[in-house]
Amino acid sequence: YRVWISEIMLQQTRVEAVKPYYERFLSELPDVSALASVEEDRLLKLWEGLGYYNRARNLKAAACQIMEQYGGRFPSSYEEIRSLKGIGNYTAGAIGSFVYHIPKPAVDGNVLRVVSRLAADEGDIKTAAVRSKVEELIEEIIPKDAPGDFNQGLIELGAIVCVPNGEPKCAACPLEALCKAHKEGREMDFPVKKKAKARRIEKRTVFIFRDNEKVAIRKRPQKGLLAGMYEFPNVEGHLRTEEVIGYAQTAGLTPVRVKRIGTAKHIFSHVEWHMTGYELLVDELEKTSAPNVGQMCVENGADGSENIFVKIKQLEEEYAMPSAFDKFVEHTRFS
Repeated sequence: YRVWISEIMLQQTRVEAVKPYYERFLSELPDVSALASVEEDRLLKLWEGLGYYNRARNLKAAACQIMEQYGGRFPSSYEEIRSLKGIGNYTAGAIGSFVYHIPKPAVDGNVLRVVSRLAADEGDIKTAAVRSKVEELIEEIIPKDAPGDFNQGLIELGAIVCVPNGEPKCAACPLEALCKAHKEGREMDFPVKKKAKARRIEKRTVFIFRDNEKVAIRKRPQKGLLAGMYEFPNVEGHLRTEEVIGYAQTAGLTPVRVKRIGTAKHIFSHVEWHMTGYELLVDELEKTSAPNVGQMCVENGADGSENIFVKIKQLEEEYAMPSAFDKFVEHTRFS
């Protein structure tokens, strides 16, 4: 269970960055049963800051699989591990070899880089065909008595010696004599990766509707980018002040004061948000208060999603907010 959680968290995230999230996650969800039964909003709050939130949802879905199909015990064969939601060849190979000593490869970006240099392979490492070829090559030579050590050795070699984004430390490499790229003086020609498409730039205006110690948030749709997470109301485009006031009115609010609060940028894999923010002080008399519920609902925004007003402390402790909005969350704390 712990290896599984760490491997999912470490996908596209540095080890040092993951440590506090890992400890917090395990302290609250120490086993498969706890993970399977956690509410989604709480799960996403625990995952907040790690990004790629579908990974967290897949963890819960897989935990439910384990409870239903394996009586709550983590499966111990490669095929069973691989069948779990959100687990691909790498994660199945890592868990299988590290925990159960199954001689299966764990091919991540580090391993792809090491092997492509060793073989001076011109194949694009982003393609499934090249990854499959590397997995087959490693499976032929992986030692059956120490598959976990072998996999971890290759991963570490790529992480600290055969490094990306800089000169590899060939003089310190135990595989220097076997490396074709080194013999040819072409280390930096590998791995081959086709250039990614340019990200789409998307301008957005973010609204901080404030009522004393409460701010408006809304839940994103269950599908698509940042699915099911909470966000500050926002719209596409950079709006002028009069347009901001108009948007507030469509949400059933008349702002008492409007203040521009700066800009922020956030990069996703295929899109880049360029955001500008406005803080709007609103009068609580214009809203309908729900008794005994610490939040107040207002009319739907222009895009049809419902806004709720929550205390700033609640926002920090209970609602999972994507890191894209970090600058604006910070503003609510200190304004």
